[in-house]
Amino acid sequence: MLRRLDLSPSGNDVFTAAHQPIPSGRAYGGELVAQALVAATSTVDADRRVHSLHGYFLRPVDVTRPTTWSVERVRDGRGFSARAVRGEQGGREAFRALLSFHLPRPGVQHAVAAPEGLADPEDLPTTEQALAGGPDLAGVRDARYWAHERGFDLRHDPAPVYTASDPRRTSRQAVWFRATEPLPDDPTAHRAALAYVCDYTMLEPVLRRHGAHWSDEHVVTASVDHAMWFHADGRLDEWNVLVQDSPAAGGGVGLGTASIFSRDGRLLATLAQQGVVLVGSGEDA
Repeated sequence: MLRRLDLSPSGNDVFTAAHQPIPSGRAYGGELVAQALVAATSTVDADRRVHSLHGYFLRPVDVTRPTTWSVERVRDGRGFSARAVRGEQGGREAFRALLSFHLPRPGVQHAVAAPEGLADPEDLPTTEQALAGGPDLAGVRDARYWAHERGFDLRHDPAPVYTASDPRRTSRQAVWFRATEPLPDDPTAHRAALAYVCDYTMLEPVLRRHGAHWSDEHVVTASVDHAMWFHADGRLDEWNVLVQDSPAAGGGVGLGTASIFSRDGRLLATLAQQGVVLVGSGEDA
């Protein structure tokens, strides 16, 4: 993950980034979100912290080719800075984001509490263990990637829907996560890691609610837009939890929402993502 977030300067507010090879051949969405954040952060004074990001996935990104990230300095005010970021590959725009940074100052403060009764991550199976307890994985394209090649250790409650559906048809889930490698102490690295992890499971509550799973050949998913608000800094190489739900789905798209809490209960971020979700014929199950 850290290698993919090490962008190379290639001009005035222009950067180049490589991508992790993954089985689909299309760059992982969270990697794009995080690269856009890193590019924008590189153009902002160090005392300003990102507080919101809104992005659109416009085209698939080929993992075998680099992406160019161009940053527009939209505005620098006394307390806030706005940046627009374009990700292009082969001269075609693939991702666009608008980010806002601010200079933290004293003010009103409150946050929702983490839900009570969450399972401890140590008591939940790793992805590798969860997959081992399922069906034969010989024909599952992404099994090795899920188990060994992602930037985070993810542990689900209820059980993940990689290869089998959830018979309860609930849209609620909790996913504990931590980076699989130690991260630097710099808070900007942890904000980028927070952006990176965002896309792994954001549409999963929609699949869970409709009795579908990721390896079903009749399931089609694609992230369309993504929004996140950063509330507090945390360490992403320690356990944190995504508390997720899906308020609505229809017309071929589904909405996933999430709150991210640190293990000690601090609210780190709020997320929302809408994406294409087709199950079977594309009609509601």
